[in-house]
Parts: sequence; C-alpha cells; structure tokens
Amino acid sequence: MSIQNKTDIGLIGLAVMGENLALNLESRGWHVSVYNRTVPGVEEGVVERFINGRAKGLNIEGFTDLADFVNSIALPRKIMMMVRAGSAVDELMEQLFPYLSPGDILIDGGNSNFEDTNRRVAVAESKGFLFIGSGVSGGEEGALNGASIMPGGSVAAWQEVKPILQSIAAKAPDGTPCCDWVGPAGSGHFVKMIHNGIEYGDMQLIAEAYWVMKRLLDLDNEEMADIFAHWNEGKLRSYLIEITTNILRHKDKAGGYLLDKILDSSGQKGTGKWSVINAMELNMPLGLIATAVFERSLSAQKDLRELASRQFPNKHTQAVYNKPELVKEIYAALYASKLVSYAQGFAVLQKASDSFGWNLDLSSIARMWRGGCIIRSIFLNDIAAAFETEDKPKHLLLAPYFRDEIKGLLPGWKGLVEQAMREELPVPAFSSALNYFYSLVSADLPANMIQAQRDYFGAHTFERKDELRGQFFHENWTGHGGNTKSGTYNV
Repeated sequence: MSIQNKTDIGLIGLAVMGENLALNLESRGWHVSVYNRTVPGVEEGVVERFINGRAKGLNIEGFTDLADFVNSIALPRKIMMMVRAGSAVDELMEQLFPYLSPGDILIDGGNSNFEDTNRRVAVAESKGFLFIGSGVSGGEEGALNGASIMPGGSVAAWQEVKPILQSIAAKAPDGTPCCDWVGPAGSGHFVKMIHNGIEYGDMQLIAEAYWVMKRLLDLDNEEMADIFAHWNEGKLRSYLIEITTNILRHKDKAGGYLLDKILDSSGQKGTGKWSVINAMELNMPLGLIATAVFERSLSAQKDLRELASRQFPNKHTQAVYNKPELVKEIYAALYASKLVSYAQGFAVLQKASDSFGWNLDLSSIARMWRGGCIIRSIFLNDIAAAFETEDKPKHLLLAPYFRDEIKGLLPGWKGLVEQAMREELPVPAFSSALNYFYSLVSADLPANMIQAQRDYFGAHTFERKDELRGQFFHENWTGHGGNTKSGTYNV
C-alpha cells in the first residue's frame, strides 16, 4: 500500500463488536485496515470472509500479516483492539510493539479490568507509545450504528482520536456525541465497569417488576407489554424498558411466547462482580448492584431451588388486588430503586475519582450515557444537570429534583415491598434499594453496637459521641482485660 493510500485507523478482532465497529468507521468516511488473530484450524479465513462478505466494495482493507497491517496505517497509527479481555490484550500488545513508531496509539475497546489498563498505559508510554482504555457500550447495534464510548488513558492521544471516536459514537437527543475524554490511566474502563454494574441493577429491577405483575396480578404478556410501553413514554423511558416491551410480545416459530419458554438461570461475564469488588475496596456501599449479581448466581442454582421449593411451598394468598393501584406501586418501586442504583454508582465514581486523582466529570459521564449504551435513559439529563450546579450535591438523592421525586415515590415503593413480602414473593433488589435509602436517611444507625462488639472481643476501639471525632477509646469490658488496644485501621 503506498503512502498516499495509508488508512486512517486499524482494527484488530473481527468478532461481533469488532466487525460492526469496522463497518461503523467506514460508514463515517474513515479508511479502515482490519486484522484478526488466527488460531490454525479454528479461526482461519475470518478476514477473507469479512472482506468478501459484509465489507465487500467498502473502503476497508483486510490483512492476514500483522506487519503488513501495521504498515498500512498512517502515522501516528491508531489501532483499536477488540479482543477478549485479559492476557490476550497483553499478548497482542507485545506482538505489536516491534512494528510501532513513537507516538502511535493503541486503543483497547474491550471490557478490560481498569487495573490492567493502569499497567498497560504505563508500559506503552515507557516505550514511547500512547494507550487508551475505552469502554464501549451498546452491543452489536451500538457498534454498528453508534455506541457510548468512554476513553481514558494517555491524554496526549485524545486530540488524535477524538474526531474518529466521536464520529462513531451515538448522538444524544441534543446532537452531542456520547463520547468524551474521561480521565487518566484506567478511568475509562472503570467508568464502563460501573456502567455495567448499573446495568445489572436495572435488569434485576425490571425482572422483579415483571415478576410481581405476573405472579400477583396474573397479567398476561400482552398486558404487561402494554404497561412497559406506557412507562417508556414517561420518566422511565429507557432502552431496557423498550426492549422489555418487545421481549414480552415476542413469539417463537411455534407461536408461543418465547419468554415463557426461557429457563430462569441467568449468566454473567464479570463486570458486575468487578463493580462490587471495587466498591468494597473503596469502602463504598453498592448493595443493590451486589444483590443483582448474587441473584444471578442464585438463579443458576436451579436444581437446588427446585428442591428447596418442595420443602418450603409458597403460601401465596391468591388475593384479588386492585390492579391499577398495584401497577402504580410497581412503577414507584421500579423508578425509585433505579434512582438508588444510579446514585450508588455515581457515588462510587466520585470516590474513585478522589482516591485515584482522576478528576472525573460526573455530569459529562451522565451525558455520555444518554445514547448508545445499554443503560441509556431519559433521567440521565436530570443527573447531568444535578452535577452541573455550583452547589454540587454530596449525594445524588439529595439533589433537589431527585429528593422531590423520591418523596413522591416512597409510599408506593414501601407498599410494594411490604405486599411482596407478605405474599412470599422475592423482590431482593427493590427491598435492598429501600433498605439502603432508609439507612442513608438515618442520622443514627446501630453501628455503635458493632463497634462495642469489636472492641469487646478484639480491642478494636471506638469513637464516643461526647468526644471529638478522630479520638479512639478502648474499654476493659470484662474487668479482666488489660489496657492494650489494637491499632486502628480501615480495610
């Protein structure tokens, strides 16, 4: 390929996301090189099939030799890696390094752990290259037509890749690209991780709303679809509510509702779990998302649940409910719990920003999630607005708009959880969100008892209400102990 014909960007990895991103790039006017790592006898011919198939006649060049692929891209090279997170990224980077020139930019668009991205940014920069770890959300449709893109890493790379990444990003209703610079090191992948955690919470909450409608109100799929479709016209308007409506109506080839034939055992790929682990490392509550992760794990234990259900049969009362009123309560529980989920997620982002020195712009992140991504929803505009005020709220639920929303939703939210518990119907995410809210708004909690217990058995000390914060005391509770106390520390 001559100098004049060098391409604008290279993309490695032609699985679902990579293939569709390549087509998206080309459709926005970029000249694209593509390459796919091959495993003999397994993945041979991937590039050829793509070039002779979906990419036929397009401004996309296919390569089966890595050196030729790298050489085909204009300087400074921009190479987007869409490969499985983990060791595959490191192996690919090592293969690429010998062919790169100073200032070349590597972009990891997979779901990498942010700590791996921290390390990769440092390694690439030590060799004279630049590295971006970018969250990409939107699935196959987003990759092809516009995703939410969350880049972070080597800040010097941003101006070089900005026109390309923003061109393939989804556009918010106001026309703004759902892509902006997040921050240094692994911040882009951290933000994507929290996005996925919120996604876990959203999906669990919607599933619980569906389950209450089905089990307590005995609504059929079309009735439930009508309710979700109505909700999607108001404050709950979102991608996940929209697809829930479509899922409820979908029939398989045999003519029955497909949803009713799907086994109640859900999978997960790990980003929800990572969200919870990292929230714990930052000493931040992320209980609703943790509940969603654990519920997926429990759902997978189908045989155990069937055994247990025979020993503890459900005592549903078969009561006749005022359907419109209970639907309103389900709405209240779903909306309020979603607000809790987002509030917890943004609180973790703020704590990570403070702890790692990332200086994250929470309003910018909310705007990036308004289009393309799985958790896009109408109230992200309100979240962005809350974080743009001069007097930024210490917690999202304390922002005036959301405070007033929660006050209006609280009676229905409480009523729904109470009714579900009475009917022995599990709504773990609804109740987790409600308990978090009550703990958040309690000036006093029973943690004084926990501190007393810790000091009693382990001399871990405690603070006193009648002394200044930061002073720690130990009590000889039994009269037999000494005055030696354990050092104070936080995990």
